[in-house]
Amino acid sequence: MSARKLKVVIAQSPGKNPTKRHLEEEIATQLMLRNVAEVSLVPHLYDLTPDHSGLLWLKSLGGDIVVLAWLYPRAIHWILDRNGVKGREGKTLLPTADEDDGPEPPDEPPRETNGSSTSANRFIFALDLRAQTDPAVYVAEIERIARESSLPLVQLGGLAMLGATATPPAPSPPAPIAEEPVRRRWYPVIDYSRCTNCLECLDFCLFGVYGIDIENRILVENQDECKKGCPACSRVCPANAIIFPEHKTPAIAGAPTGAVEDFKIDLSKLFGAPSALELAVQERDTELVADGRAAVGMTVGLPKRQSQTADRPRDALDDLIDGLDNF
Repeated sequence: MSARKLKVVIAQSPGKNPTKRHLEEEIATQLMLRNVAEVSLVPHLYDLTPDHSGLLWLKSLGGDIVVLAWLYPRAIHWILDRNGVKGREGKTLLPTADEDDGPEPPDEPPRETNGSSTSANRFIFALDLRAQTDPAVYVAEIERIARESSLPLVQLGGLAMLGATATPPAPSPPAPIAEEPVRRRWYPVIDYSRCTNCLECLDFCLFGVYGIDIENRILVENQDECKKGCPACSRVCPANAIIFPEHKTPAIAGAPTGAVEDFKIDLSKLFGAPSALELAVQERDTELVADGRAAVGMTVGLPKRQSQTADRPRDALDDLIDGLDNF
């Protein structure tokens, strides 16, 4: 008895860090030795362009897939989604890098995003390669996913193997799906499970990165117009729905913590540091000046919610901040 194997794609790290390469190779080798899955290698997921053969390969895959990358799972999922690799988020038991006990978004049905979702019935399991250094942890999690999927297993000598035959073929090296070079990129990725389509990012960004589709839904229209290293639009998003996967701040890079149900507490107010909005304005002005344009400060594209602050009823947080100010 045989069955279609689980597809596993390893998105390699940018650069040539030998420790990271060793982890990638060990995971691929162990999976093939156990005949658990069909393994392929692609370049760093965030750097793939829409016409890159690695991304075209990902789009061609059917059924459940496991994607391992050096990114938070939330970032992996929405990078794939924006590029047409759609599916429901598969639950994994592997912790993410820097995982803490902060709040996570509530479970909900996947939101239909820009473009048609042709693979809504399949699962995409995203694993963060930064979370563990032991390849056996990843192999065990992928074996668990394979066992719990709808693919039948065949028992061979007491070892459960996915889609095995009586005489499994000798494993071959993992197939690299792309030899063409990639360049480092920087652009925002929208988490549509959090996005409320308030369009504040469209108003705030002055570099033409954002646009709207025919149904007036926000989308990243010109991703390569984004200014490298600038996360300003993410700071002003009220729902924390904008991800910059390479940013050093976990909440901006796609960590599972962050704003939930449009609620943010800006602790910078307690310590006299610039607020998220003030910092975003500074970052935007820096890029405007670098482009030879005039800085605009707090005069253009401020989040609409700021103008309504005075009308909002006071709450316990307001009283706390006022008390600290008086103290």
